[in-house]
Amino acid sequence: MIKRGMAPVHPGRVLKEMYLEPLGISVTDFADNIGVARRTISLIVNEHCGISAGMALRLSKALNTTPELWLNMQQKYDLWDAAQKISLKEIKHLTAGAQVFNRSASHGDSVALRKVSTTKRRSVSKATLKH
Repeated sequence: MIKRGMAPVHPGRVLKEMYLEPLGISVTDFADNIGVARRTISLIVNEHCGISAGMALRLSKALNTTPELWLNMQQKYDLWDAAQKISLKEIKHLTAGAQVFNRSASHGDSVALRKVSTTKRRSVSKATLKH
């Protein structure tokens, strides 16, 4: 569960304050170096857009970091932001059990879903069909 406290830092802010400013490199020069438009970097450092997988690869190469660093920061920021906007109070927790669900197939088969142990689950590749 995401805490509703202080927001995680946007990765664009980290890029700006921990890399571009200390290195004395402009948004334009950095954009040229990693092969993207100046506007793209400007949107990121001004926290108007997030870090994509492709951008994470570019940042990691240019800044000697890992793509995961940038993607993890973005994911934490996005999850926190979504948690502020979405109410989960009305959503009920569902659990697996021995229930039969009707499948809307033309032949009217029903699929029986049953709880199986972890070791058995590996060997079971399909749900049991009842005719």
